Amino acid sequence: MKNYSELLKIINDKIAVTSYGSNPKNLYDPINYMMELGGKRLRPVLTLMACDLFDTNIVQALDAALAIEVFHNFTLVHDDIMDNAPIRRGKETVYKKWSMPIAILSGDLMLIKAIDLLALTTATPLLPILQVFNKVAANVCEGQQIDMNFEERDDVSFQEYIEMIALKTAVLLGGALKIGALIGGAVKEDADNLYNFGKNIGIAFQIQDDILDSFGEGKQVGKRIGGDIASNKKTLLLIELMEVVHKDDKILLKSILNNANPDNKINEVLKLYEKYQIKQFAEQKKQEYLKTAFEHLKLVQTESERKKILEHTALELMNRMS
Repeated sequence: MKNYSELLKIINDKIAVTSYGSNPKNLYDPINYMMELGGKRLRPVLTLMACDLFDTNIVQALDAALAIEVFHNFTLVHDDIMDNAPIRRGKETVYKKWSMPIAILSGDLMLIKAIDLLALTTATPLLPILQVFNKVAANVCEGQQIDMNFEERDDVSFQEYIEMIALKTAVLLGGALKIGALIGGAVKEDADNLYNFGKNIGIAFQIQDDILDSFGEGKQVGKRIGGDIASNKKTLLLIELMEVVHKDDKILLKSILNNANPDNKINEVLKLYEKYQIKQFAEQKKQEYLKTAFEHLKLVQTESERKKILEHTALELMNRMS
């Protein structure tokens, strides 16, 4: 089994020699720009890892792995538009560097290019892979819409939040693993267990991200601490606080959330998080999803030693975040 850094190099080498088109230039340049911004490349690496579990010929999964990375970056291009985000990985976002119409069109083309790359897969019947990809792609769009719907609601439940992050973020990790497993020749049950491993790891990652936004350090997180609080974002922490807060504190919380001073808002909400042990609740939920993930990995019918690289990768990424 190849480790993360070895697989990352393979992915980056593939990206470096891949052409998505050239004319018109202002349509294709944003795609190249986005793909060159870097990042952990977690999803394509997982695709190759899953293939490697069942067949060491990981080259057969390389086009599919790149397809998943192109799709992921397509979602980021459009997310930045919807979030009015000016910066992505320390650089201008596509719509800021070019224009919103170009970003929309280039993003659309990235989705098409992802499907083109996926269609190059020849090692296994293509239809099951396309079905997994299309279902995951639809789920990601559903999750994004649900997340935007939350902005207009004050009654979001814990379970609704978990469903949203599962769709918006976690299913793509699961889908990357499942596609890689299918290309490697895995039976359906093993591919499904890897999907559920990835999905639950993805949920745990997002809960950890929520925790770090309020309780991490600025340098560690790479953004302002308390940004989610300042923007009244419906995170697991805020949703749980709104659920358990006592009557008097509920009135106080409403007043705090309407506070126009972001520093005061962050400080006061953090006091309530501490009072109601919200961080401890979130940590417990994160551990529950991690436990479920590893239970699914344990069920995958391949040598235990070969599965350790996936377990190590998940835990190492979680530790880097913490």
